[in-house]
Amino acid sequence: MSLQHCKIIDLPIIEDRRGNLTFIEGGNHIPFDIKRVYYLYDVPGGSHRGGHAHKGLHQLLIAMSGSFDILLDDGRTKFKYHLNRSYYGLYIPPMIWREIDNFSSGSVCMVLASEHFSEDDYYRDYDQFSQAASGKPLG
Repeated sequence: MSLQHCKIIDLPIIEDRRGNLTFIEGGNHIPFDIKRVYYLYDVPGGSHRGGHAHKGLHQLLIAMSGSFDILLDDGRTKFKYHLNRSYYGLYIPPMIWREIDNFSSGSVCMVLASEHFSEDDYYRDYDQFSQAASGKPLG
């Protein structure tokens, strides 16, 4: 995969004077069925999350509250997104390294994932990811 496959997805908004509502349907609004949901919160100032890539997992990241930055890297190119709206989601396909930082106070990052957790799906070492992304054998 390359960064051109990553994109901001506008999620539906139902506006109401009592408060807005946004919903997400797997396979409809996003290009995968949702098998897992988790969220990051109470991230201390100056900390970062991520620092890995997935071999087969698709994800959608949403700033449910506050804001944060996501640096994406496909092994050749890097691009940074700033998420700060709960009706935008950042779609990240497999084989994209991600680092999340610059969390504002009170921020919440919700992640929708295409698969259940599996440690075998992770690249946690950037050099191993970079070699796999380039198609070069490890060694």
